[in-house]
Amino acid sequence: MNLILLLEEDFTGPGRVRLTGRRLRHVLEVHRASVGGELTVGLLGGEMGRGRVTAVEPDLCMDVELHLPPPPKLPLKLVLALPRPKVLNRVLAAATSLGVAEIHLVNAWKVEKSYWGSPRLSEDNLLLQRVLGLEQARDTVLPPLVLHRLLRPFAENVLPGLIEGTLPILAHPGADEPCPRTPTGPVTLVIGPEGGFIPAEVELFVRGGCRAFTLGERILRVETAVAALAGRLF
Repeated sequence: MNLILLLEEDFTGPGRVRLTGRRLRHVLEVHRASVGGELTVGLLGGEMGRGRVTAVEPDLCMDVELHLPPPPKLPLKLVLALPRPKVLNRVLAAATSLGVAEIHLVNAWKVEKSYWGSPRLSEDNLLLQRVLGLEQARDTVLPPLVLHRLLRPFAENVLPGLIEGTLPILAHPGADEPCPRTPTGPVTLVIGPEGGFIPAEVELFVRGGCRAFTLGERILRVETAVAALAGRLF
């Protein structure tokens, strides 16, 4: 991890923290922290700074100074058809590390019903994957994540408000118009399952205000499409 993400409960006093669990193991085993060493730290939802290790036994303790703002988010809302469970973790961590401001997971005809019952959709796992993305990118602000199990109510009732004030892009392999580059304002990006949404779903998104664009003839994996489109747009 490139940043040690701190929680309010880690603080034992003003400017003093004690690490536990996964972060403690990482700092000891990967960073090989020793007394006097410094680490990049940040408070979840707050500022970043440096932590100086004051003890490693029996607990790892640090004196921390937080004074730097986290990096700005991309002006990008991501609407993503729920990917396969083994892909979901990678996509959430990658989208968070890229700086996506908001994430919505939606249903689609090509999304298997069993995906919605996966333990990877547990609140704890969804939080962990975004935390891993923050640690990778040296960020402290979690992107909100909302699950929508019914596509039509989302497209008809949620989507119009979501895309307001943004360029609403539906990434679809069958579209004729190429995806724009570096638009001047915020973007709402909709990405379907591998192979894209079915025609009825595309029509549903278009009626909701989206414009269909293509990245070309190649069919990309979901995680590749997210990274490629974020790089193209921003």
